[in-house]
Amino acid sequence: MPYLSSLSVIAERTHPFPYDVSAIKFAKDIDVSAPVTFIIGDNGTGKSTLLETLALRLQLPHMDGFGYGKNCFKAARSLRPYLQLNWKIERPRGFFFRAEDFGDLLNSIDREDARLHESFKDIYGEVPDRIIQEMKDNQNYQIYKMRQNYGQDLQGFSHGEAYLKIMDDTINGSGIFLLDEPEAALSPSKQLSLLYFIQAHLKAHMSQFIIATHSPMLMAYPGANIYEVTDKGMNKVSLEETEHYTITRSFLQSPESYLRFLK
Repeated sequence: MPYLSSLSVIAERTHPFPYDVSAIKFAKDIDVSAPVTFIIGDNGTGKSTLLETLALRLQLPHMDGFGYGKNCFKAARSLRPYLQLNWKIERPRGFFFRAEDFGDLLNSIDREDARLHESFKDIYGEVPDRIIQEMKDNQNYQIYKMRQNYGQDLQGFSHGEAYLKIMDDTINGSGIFLLDEPEAALSPSKQLSLLYFIQAHLKAHMSQFIIATHSPMLMAYPGANIYEVTDKGMNKVSLEETEHYTITRSFLQSPESYLRFLK
């Protein structure tokens, strides 16, 4: 049994942003009762805005903490009063994964590590490397929190491996999990790993995944609902009906047809 059965955005305003994007205008009685629901569409159709609004409404934690006061959530804050949820079982527990949060986390840690490396340059060779590393860790709160939350330094992983490691450590019980374009951090093989991870999780836990994506590989998850957002509506479709699938399939069957003008 799902937690959320459907969602709608009921707002009389149709402009300016974020009220004028398709995923907000056409989000009416969206069926999210399947264990996995995909929201797809071209760039700028409002997929991420809708997901952020839902995360804010559910007050789900994210990699940047629990707060939604940052400017990037301004649209979600304005839309929150208009988001209507139909519940089967209320379950606010879960997590919100944004690809940009993950990248920002690793990049900010790298920048801080470089700053600390520069500040300690005068004592290299005089103090053991192990002591210098402990001093850097003590001053880099983000690395301390990373190890506290995920058990180790994620900088030792590739980008995709680190993303899956965080998911494995975070999605460890029943809940509602929102993923915004996870493929941004994942190679095709790691996208398959994510599908296997979701399948294994759903066998052990009663959870829901709502995922905004451009990846036809992820959309192929068996039994998933797929909602395609266009400038004309937000409609449930099959994988084969999606533009993502048809363009990708056509390109892979005959790439020369698309690239002949580049010669």
